[in-house]
Amino acid sequence: MLEARTLVKAAVPSTLIRHPSPGNLQSTRLALHANEEGSSCWVYIASGCHVFRVQVPLEGALVGEGKESLLIPAHAEVTDSMLVNRCPHRSEIQSIVLTESDSAGYLMLGSVDSCGHLIVSKLHIGGEVSDDSRLTYSVLPQDCGIGEGSWAGLCFSPNQWSMAAVVRSFCKSIDIYDQDIHLQTLRTLWYPSSLNFIENMSNGNGSFILAVAEGSQLSIWDLRMKENGGCLHRISGSLGDNFYAVCSSSTSSIAVGGADRTVTVYDPRRWSALSRWVHCSKYEITGLAFSSINSDYIYVQGMDYEVFCGQWEKSEKVFTFRGDSNWLGFNKSHGRDVLGGWCDSGSIFVADVVG
Repeated sequence: MLEARTLVKAAVPSTLIRHPSPGNLQSTRLALHANEEGSSCWVYIASGCHVFRVQVPLEGALVGEGKESLLIPAHAEVTDSMLVNRCPHRSEIQSIVLTESDSAGYLMLGSVDSCGHLIVSKLHIGGEVSDDSRLTYSVLPQDCGIGEGSWAGLCFSPNQWSMAAVVRSFCKSIDIYDQDIHLQTLRTLWYPSSLNFIENMSNGNGSFILAVAEGSQLSIWDLRMKENGGCLHRISGSLGDNFYAVCSSSTSSIAVGGADRTVTVYDPRRWSALSRWVHCSKYEITGLAFSSINSDYIYVQGMDYEVFCGQWEKSEKVFTFRGDSNWLGFNKSHGRDVLGGWCDSGSIFVADVVG
């Protein structure tokens, strides 16, 4: 059974961000990294053309509990905040992602804006931009960002941080990069809304394939395959109910959710549904993440400010907490069950979950 060790609420200083830019339906403008001791958490948020960093303490906060397992956050003060000093974007940032680099003590921060412009920076664990400018690079999209901007997403390959996939909704395209070198472009049938690398269980050689939520379909892409434009498989959901979130577990199970308020978990070996948690959220599901402690549990983020943890096979909720306004960003720390969310009001919620 999972439980929240800490749940805190802190306010972003108004001197840092006075009025956050509105963003998109998908809450992908936040990334976080908790220190080894679990005493604090660095939260990276994007507003307008810039990325900001705030430090939120996690120790010494008791978790209150209300009705129906609703957690009540403790108030905390931001201990540090700053603008991340790096090359700025020219349009509104849509997604940011943190991943660990090959060098110990460093993180790679990737961001993509509404035109598809990708910037990746090497950061110290403490948050400062590395002096090694060779590992800070910028990549323009193949069409140089001409045309109407839209939501754009980003993910890094788990076994090769230098490989990144950038998806653009209105263009219906997925660009694959090796650092600043463009490798290939994949074309989707519908407007993509989320993407995630997953391990390819069919060959067992440690390679990864790409899962993309597009319209009411889940499409699977093999970057080494030429047939069908690289599309390996397509799974159709309820007609007209778009998917907004896709994630994968340590066992390579794939979960999708969206307008039908249902979490569906698929087995990548047979591409069949393992479980359907029907109408688990009151409103549309816009964020999903499997637990790193136990992949039988999943975190679900809905449009009504709600976030809950549940056991997807039994369709049971374990605990819930709520933001105080629309989510601008929400994410789970890589490899740890530390959740962070940023609201339109300027509040940041961070939960540290333990087994």
